[in-house]
Amino acid sequence: MLEIMHDAGWPIWLLLFTSVFGLALIIERFLSLRKKLILPPDLLSQVMDMVRQGKDTPEALRLLAADSALGRILAEVVAVNAEPQHLRQTAIEDAGADVSHRLNRYLPALGTVAVVSPLLGLFGTVVGMIEIFGAYSPSGADPSQLARGISIALYNTGFGILIAIPALIFHRYFRSRVEHFLHQMERQASALNRMLGKEPPRRQG
Repeated sequence: MLEIMHDAGWPIWLLLFTSVFGLALIIERFLSLRKKLILPPDLLSQVMDMVRQGKDTPEALRLLAADSALGRILAEVVAVNAEPQHLRQTAIEDAGADVSHRLNRYLPALGTVAVVSPLLGLFGTVVGMIEIFGAYSPSGADPSQLARGISIALYNTGFGILIAIPALIFHRYFRSRVEHFLHQMERQASALNRMLGKEPPRRQG
């Protein structure tokens, strides 16, 4: 591995840093976008039971909002239940936008890794080409310098593509996962809003 790094020249260190950064983002998103953390099972029914039993106090709603992304939206639905329709809708949309922002965190950075990696690989290729042209002189070509230039060009091109492909795949995967979570949260928030609309509004204690 050290020999490859040596043959690839100094531009490979830029790609190495980019690959470590991309890997850290992928691991962080895998841990943060687990379904049990975003959409806890049976949370909607638990919230409905809490409302029916009159336990939807401000403190209980605060704990619910801090528990998960879905809890954040459901807590907002319950908190504004007694407000007029247009105010309820605005409050729920604001909560949804906040949750969407949190779920999409770091995804633009991962997309940037997918875009920048091939460009860094191309930069390494240019450096290798400079080495190749530098190997030529009026008296002939330096074989060792020529071989080094070729190594720099090929290794950096290959590493750039190798980093970009998984970064792009995971970026698309995480975006699809976030969209699925947001769709499920929207459905559950709408269901809770409809169920609360069937019950008479109560004053918070």
